[in-house]
Amino acid sequence: MGSATTQATAAVTTALAAVTSIDIDTARELFAASRAVGDSSQLSGALADSSAPDQARADVVTAIFGGSFQPATVSLLSTIVAQRWSSADDLVDAIEELAIRAAAIAEPDADVEGDLFGFSRLVADNPELELALGSRLGDESAKGALVISLLQGRASESAILIASSLVQQQRERRARQLVIRAMDLVADQRGRTVATVVSATVLSQAQLQRLAGVLSARYGTTVSLNTVVDPTVVGGLRVQIADDVIDASVSARLADLRQRLAG
Repeated sequence: MGSATTQATAAVTTALAAVTSIDIDTARELFAASRAVGDSSQLSGALADSSAPDQARADVVTAIFGGSFQPATVSLLSTIVAQRWSSADDLVDAIEELAIRAAAIAEPDADVEGDLFGFSRLVADNPELELALGSRLGDESAKGALVISLLQGRASESAILIASSLVQQQRERRARQLVIRAMDLVADQRGRTVATVVSATVLSQAQLQRLAGVLSARYGTTVSLNTVVDPTVVGGLRVQIADDVIDASVSARLADLRQRLAG
């Protein structure tokens, strides 16, 4: 990510925080805008062209989206195109990120991160599903409909919107990776960090609370836990937070011992 995009993303996130009327329709419209801009190299190039006057780019947004989108959505899109982006792809990614953050805001009491994590595990455990969602030959709207059918009644409206939207605009990215990134963005929007905890057996609520407390103290932020039971770890835990991996599993210690003996 270029420095221009980093600064622009921060400015757009700040603009989102200032809007008081964010609802699920705002998120839905932002996802639609991301698809529309991403599907047209001519449009994305024009909106990311920093040599064009800000007002000219804002006028394009109004002309295309003003008749069907809420004023709050059009205003956010105008703020996005007013920034300087390192590439047209970065502009499209920014609209998508804003849509994810808006969905997190729309349902503040829903466990959106947990729902997205559950969907990521469903995809990971079903190779045929992952293949169907990742196929370049599949109809994009059919992929979205499939995700909705799988999650309806089992996940929050925001999680369903995020997952079904992302599989329709993968742009050479894997569906599971997109959902995990979305989970992290939702957590960040809510001021916390997500940790994935892998254990050989189901952890008790008391154990989870203690672990969350330890990790929160270590990282200086609220840490929410997503758990995976994997008997191959034998015992102990493996914890991943972003790029950090804390592997205190028995299987890791055995592997290390075998390596030392072989060396």
